[in-house]
Amino acid sequence: MSIVTVQLGQCGNQIGFEVFDTLFSDSYCSQGLCSKKENEAYQASCKERFFSEEENGVLVARAVLVDMEPKVINQTLSKAARSGRWKYGQHACFCQRQGSGNNWAYGYSVHGPRHEESIMNLIQKEVEKCDSLSGFFIIMSMAGGTGSGLGAFVTRDLQDQYPNSFKMNQVIWPYGTGEVIVQNYNSILTLSHLYQSSDALLVHENDAVHKICAKLMGLRQVSFSNLNHVLAHQLGSVFQPTYSAGGSFHYRRNPLGINWQVRPPLSGLPALGKTSFNKEPHFNTSIANLVILRGKDVQSADLGGFKDPALYTSWLQPENAFNVWKTQRAFNKYEKSAALVSNSQSLVKPLDTIVGKAWNMFASKAYIHQYTKFGIEEEDFLDSFTLLEQVIASYRNL
Repeated sequence: MSIVTVQLGQCGNQIGFEVFDTLFSDSYCSQGLCSKKENEAYQASCKERFFSEEENGVLVARAVLVDMEPKVINQTLSKAARSGRWKYGQHACFCQRQGSGNNWAYGYSVHGPRHEESIMNLIQKEVEKCDSLSGFFIIMSMAGGTGSGLGAFVTRDLQDQYPNSFKMNQVIWPYGTGEVIVQNYNSILTLSHLYQSSDALLVHENDAVHKICAKLMGLRQVSFSNLNHVLAHQLGSVFQPTYSAGGSFHYRRNPLGINWQVRPPLSGLPALGKTSFNKEPHFNTSIANLVILRGKDVQSADLGGFKDPALYTSWLQPENAFNVWKTQRAFNKYEKSAALVSNSQSLVKPLDTIVGKAWNMFASKAYIHQYTKFGIEEEDFLDSFTLLEQVIASYRNL
């Protein structure tokens, strides 16, 4: 089962490169914790999922690169080609000469309709290369214009054209003190539109990843390259195959394989990573948790704490809400690694903050004219506020 990755905007393309490079490096690095046969099956599974047939011995990423400016795409294509190990397809990218000016409305209402046919044709060509399509992995940011606005437009098109294929969006949550004055507007418009067309959102908060770089890795000056490397490592540790008891690597039904336990209107907002946000009185309640263990001693790991009913909403039992995948095959040369994917209340606080900041700006009509001139009306903002406030309320009441 193959996944077609769609990299959108500067952020999406830079992270996309790091993800593919991490997947390749992990698949083809030597490690001795599993048998040669198992390791070969692991490599074959990764190749089928993320890469297409080799060209002159070099794997080709199953990806489409989209940006409204050529600089980042050209850099991304060059970095992949220079690696000599894998590359992007020669005709798998689309770019123009004018960006979206950090305006969600311009990306969604102008670039989207104008370039819809060209972008969707590229995606269709990539889909046709797959023997069996599992779904789409869409990488984008929320704060800017192209990744967020065009990303929401493309996701809607994918839902229309491939309604039976799983669509997962990986979205980058902006810094709380970002440089884009309208980032909260862009974020609420992005989330509200993705909520209606995406099957799941994988969320990474820039502030949280920055703390990993600064405190755990000890980096004094944290760059976006550092952030992207951490993001790629986390995504790779989740996406790579796990070993089944039957003796072969296998994938589940969707790209993550998580049968998320949801109730309306909660579908599609899983968060990646452990959270420090606590719901009163002292718990972060979850709908579903998945732990992925790789490497040495995975069979003896004690995961009893994840089976505590107090962690989960009252209408779900732990046996229905908690899953664990294990493999002795180490990830990325680490002796042991663990990843947690959680659909929980972890996003309530940051989501409530973004909605609140956007509402304060909207109440004073700040910058609204920049959106209305491209067809996004005040009613569109109000619809976004209403939907996201319903999501916040539902998660708070878990």
